[in-house]
Amino acid sequence: MSVDDVGASRGSIAGAVADQDAMLDLVLRSRRGIKRVLCVGAHCDDIEIGCGGALLALQQRANLVIDWVVLSGTPERRAETCRARQLLIRPRARGGLIFGDFPDGCFPGHHAGMKEFVESLKRDVKRPDIILTHERDDRHQDHRAVNELVWSTFRDHIVLEYEIPKWDGGLGQPNVYLPVTAQQARAKVDALLSAHRSQRKRDWFTRDTFLSLLRLRGIECRSPSGYAEGFHGRKLRIAGF
Repeated sequence: MSVDDVGASRGSIAGAVADQDAMLDLVLRSRRGIKRVLCVGAHCDDIEIGCGGALLALQQRANLVIDWVVLSGTPERRAETCRARQLLIRPRARGGLIFGDFPDGCFPGHHAGMKEFVESLKRDVKRPDIILTHERDDRHQDHRAVNELVWSTFRDHIVLEYEIPKWDGGLGQPNVYLPVTAQQARAKVDALLSAHRSQRKRDWFTRDTFLSLLRLRGIECRSPSGYAEGFHGRKLRIAGF
């Protein structure tokens, strides 16, 4: 993965250090700009939970296309994903929407077929500038399988790994944060709850669950709004300071 330029949004490191009330923001710039984002999720609500706020924020900052890939889902759940995507992604930013047919909860037993499916994305999706997918140490076996396949397929890309709260626990310590506004935080949660009606029976699928994680990550990175999403950046190359 390469980042051609990393700049401080306040102009200089010295200036940022002098401001003790603000964290230094690093801005990624590539030669051609960030134009395409590939989101990969195991299940039909994973992308929305893991990076829905980040996608809203990125659309405010850049003209980009967002490709959306989910490896499993019943017809009902796919329809919910389509609805959530409509709520989160502007029409001009909507790229491809691709679904796989792999059985929920059994991904490790379908490695060969899933490998072929993820490899096909290099043909069916234009080269992404950033890939957003599951965190490597997620406790859910399907999530870990997707992470492994993404890393083994896209070897020369920036991959940021999002987090999913769940019964199993396992939330780690992110090392990359993307602040979102309070409005974007609410819009993400509203989209989740209004689109994914089949999941409302789950006791963790609630407004306070999603807002509390956004708030916690916002505290950790001193987000101006108090809200942020956290990611794991395993491998980033910095051109200089």
